[in-house]
Amino acid sequence: METLNLLAVGFSVALTPLNIALLLLGCFSGTLIGALPGLGPVNGVAILIPLTFAFGFDATSSLILLSAVYFGCMYGGRISSILLNIPGDEPAVMTTLDGFPMSQQGRAADALAISGVASFVGATIAVIGLSMFAPLLARAAIYFGPADYFALYIMAFATIGGVAGVDPRKTLLSALIGLMIATVGIDPISGIPRFTDGNYHLYDGIEPIVALVGLFAISEILMMLGSRAGEATRAVRIDSWLPDFRSILATRWAMLRGSLIGFVAGVLPGAGASLGSVMSYSMEKQASDKHGTFGKGDPRGVAAPEAGNNAASGGALIPMLSLGVPGSGTTAVMLAMLISLNVQPGPLLFERQPELVWGLVASLYMANIALLVLNLPMIGLFTRLMAVPTWALMPIVAAVSFVGVFSISNSTFDLQVMIAFGILGYLLRKFDISLVPLVLGLLLGGDMERNLRRAMSISDGDWSILIASPISVTLYVLTAGFLALSVWLALRDHRREKERALLD
Repeated sequence: METLNLLAVGFSVALTPLNIALLLLGCFSGTLIGALPGLGPVNGVAILIPLTFAFGFDATSSLILLSAVYFGCMYGGRISSILLNIPGDEPAVMTTLDGFPMSQQGRAADALAISGVASFVGATIAVIGLSMFAPLLARAAIYFGPADYFALYIMAFATIGGVAGVDPRKTLLSALIGLMIATVGIDPISGIPRFTDGNYHLYDGIEPIVALVGLFAISEILMMLGSRAGEATRAVRIDSWLPDFRSILATRWAMLRGSLIGFVAGVLPGAGASLGSVMSYSMEKQASDKHGTFGKGDPRGVAAPEAGNNAASGGALIPMLSLGVPGSGTTAVMLAMLISLNVQPGPLLFERQPELVWGLVASLYMANIALLVLNLPMIGLFTRLMAVPTWALMPIVAAVSFVGVFSISNSTFDLQVMIAFGILGYLLRKFDISLVPLVLGLLLGGDMERNLRRAMSISDGDWSILIASPISVTLYVLTAGFLALSVWLALRDHRREKERALLD
């Protein structure tokens, strides 16, 4: 009852004309920013922060605007992933695995509709969790130590084989390349530069967005240039401009499972939407891929990661508001904005400034509805992009990629890094090596190393600390279960193939 009363207070704050206008502005601009490769939610929020100061918005209105941009970017990131095989942001990487094959099969409208509804379901479940269970979940997350986070990342890497393909050697090679790239920069403990060759541009490591744009956008352009003229000009076939609502209904359980998994990942400070997306896709593949359709255009492979990354984005607000600990890079930017406005997130924020917290929660319910209404009618517009010939579309992709990457740091060095990753991605794709394990290694490797080093520092080099916590032991047991299930499924599929071959 108390929660309903507080929500009523929140809606009275969110329904003011100014906050409604800021909400709609944030949803629309966030969707556009998320659809542009290389920008993503972190840059989208950072770009609009000066706007909040320039117009003198208070903390509540500023947070409503930036949160709407955040959610809008998470919705928009799926657009270029599905239509162009270029993730708009890091968590959208998993959406490319089945979203792009669906668009190539003429089901772009279905993929966009499924991803839009899945985003709505995931974000709504996250907001419900934020409003009902924030104190409880925040208290649970605070018990995670460095060794527990290391175990969590071990679980994430253990699921790579189920995500990336059937050849474990190529999967392992790609993951190791990603982990090696993640070690470039200043050592997190000793402060000594590693693998920088004296180049100060590399002291902060490789910017993940720059690497992602290179691996996907630039390599896609190179693949197009290396194809035959006939292939380069052939547009992707689209059978219908309207989505198949039966396909949306068929993915309902994938959406729910992905939402729950993503929400838990988002609540854990530092885990973020990338891990939520990966885990949602991996577990859905293990649970549902009975006929080997994942990675070939299975709608459930779109629904699960989209629900997971949007649920994680909402869950990431819980540690930021309740503990003052950002749950993701975007919430870290939002936290800095709140501190600059003399608002200190933490356990007392719910008591001292309930109008800010519950005004935000109420606005997020409204933002999800606004984004769903905004995105579904625009499916026809998005799918029309696929009618543009590849030879005309790729120069636009290149221009957007270069402008987006340059806007991150205004550094030409980042453009060179992007091109280098584009060449690397092109070579790996030529050898039929998946880029997904490399991306996971790059995104998660730094946090994985930092938590391992912290655990070793706490224990004075005693490796037993990695299995001293009940949380870490539970995670290792779950990891072993996933691996055993993967082996069993692989053996079962191999046995079925042999039986089919004998019958033929």
